[in-house]
Amino acid sequence: MDAAFLALVAIILVALAFDYTNGFHDAANAIAVAVSTKALTPRAALALAAVMNLVGAFLSTEVAKTVGAGIIDAPEGSDGLKIVFAALIGAIAWNLITWWFGLPSSSSHALIGGLVGAALAAAHSVQWMGILDKVVIPMVLSPLVGFGLGYLFMLALLWAFRNANVTRANRGFKYAQIASSATMALGHGMQDAQKTMGIMTLALFTAGEIDSFEVPFWVVVAAAGAISAGTYAGGFRIMRTMGRRIIQLTPTGGFAAQTVASGVMVTTATVFAVPVSTTHITTTSIMGVGATRRLSAVRWGIAGNIVVAWVVTLPAAAAVAAVAYFLTDLVV
Repeated sequence: MDAAFLALVAIILVALAFDYTNGFHDAANAIAVAVSTKALTPRAALALAAVMNLVGAFLSTEVAKTVGAGIIDAPEGSDGLKIVFAALIGAIAWNLITWWFGLPSSSSHALIGGLVGAALAAAHSVQWMGILDKVVIPMVLSPLVGFGLGYLFMLALLWAFRNANVTRANRGFKYAQIASSATMALGHGMQDAQKTMGIMTLALFTAGEIDSFEVPFWVVVAAAGAISAGTYAGGFRIMRTMGRRIIQLTPTGGFAAQTVASGVMVTTATVFAVPVSTTHITTTSIMGVGATRRLSAVRWGIAGNIVVAWVVTLPAAAAVAAVAYFLTDLVV
């Protein structure tokens, strides 16, 4: 077994470790709202999210191709493998830091920031137009869409059920939240599992193991399994932030936020093939729903801390990845 093959195996394992951290870091996106409204118990919600993440990962590979081939021009051989390895280290480090502090930052942007930081440290080219079109513009627009649609959809539900019995309506929306949680987890699998597939395929391509950027089936299976296992492990720190600290949601509001967020995620994955942040969309959907009561109902201070975490994710992960690349280059 030569050194290059061993390096490739190590990178695949690190990529799956990132996928696992992505699962428990972002588990809150799919289930926090359902748990906070008592529609589901935490473990039942996690099990549902894990299964639907697994299913979603098998539905498409378009986002994987965007992440693996549309962000940087990784060179073939050992240099390319070092870039991928450093990018993963940067993303994992940022995931763990934000998880520890309970901040729902974006695993997607941590991974993309890691790729950019490692490529720049290695003095290789970055596809800046691809980042603008596929990362920056969706990063700005998707939260705005989540907030606006969350606000409008909640208003529509309030109007449609204005004469309904409150107790009966809440009971019905608790059941509806099971379906919206499942759809949310499906969208998460379609988005986030694919990003790791893209990184693993990039590693295989740079190592010369595959001739074209097509995601092998075993990569899909491995990435789907890792994110599903991570999801079931849970991310209770972030769950508390998403489910209660931004705003205390009713079952109706929880259903509205999850329905909007899952719709945006599935659409961006299937129609536009862009790697949007499930965290950003979910958080702003919750804010939009909460704003229908009154603007002061949303705890904007907590929301502000979350936005700061969003802004610094790309450069922070890039910086860690750059340091990881320099250290790897010294050792290898």
